[in-house]
Order: sequence, then structure tokens, then C-alpha cells
Amino acid sequence: MRRSDRGSVTVEAAMALPALVVFTMALVWALAAAAAQIQCVDAARAGARVAARSEPVAAAEAAARAAAPEDAMVSVERAGEMWRVTVRAPAPGPGGMGLTLRAGAAALAEDGMGAAAS
Repeated sequence: MRRSDRGSVTVEAAMALPALVVFTMALVWALAAAAAQIQCVDAARAGARVAARSEPVAAAEAAARAAAPEDAMVSVERAGEMWRVTVRAPAPGPGGMGLTLRAGAAALAEDGMGAAAS
């Protein structure tokens, strides 16, 4: 080993280690965000199913909130014979990284009424 090569492995490891840590943290955040998005989709579907059964709007919102990520906002609307449920939640991580996750679901009302119900 030449005298000028001493310590080069240590320097290379010191340069690569921070990049690996950042990559790992980004990967973990992406997996957490994907899991939260799936929760939003499930919550919207659950709320739409409850609303379609002609249960009160509060019951549909409660069903969606129960399945939604923490701090999620749920909206339930009826347009004609369709119930639409939208779930919005901040992405996980520090400050949500400025991203908002969103999912929506729609279901045909089983009561057959075309007018909006409350």
C-alpha cells in the first residue's frame, strides 16, 4: 500500500454514509406516505358505503374519520343520486412536507331519491 493511499477507504465511507442515510430516510417517508394514502382511500370508500345506505351524513363522516389518518378532513356531499366522500390529510413527516394526500369515492344512493338529503 502506498503512503498516499492511507485513509482513503475511511474518507470514501465518510462520504457515502450520509448519502445512504438520506436515501433510507426518504424511502421510509415514501412508505409512510403510501400507507397514509391507502388509509385515505379506505376511509373515503367506507364513508361512501355508509352514505349510500341512506344513513345520516354524520354517520358517514364518522365512518370515514374512523378509517382515516390522524388530522384528516372529511367531506360528504350528495349530487343527484350519487354520494361523494372526499378525505384530505397532511402527509406524514415533519410539517407534512407541504403535501396533502387526497382520496375520493362515490356511491349510488340506495334510496332512489334524486334530491339531496341531509
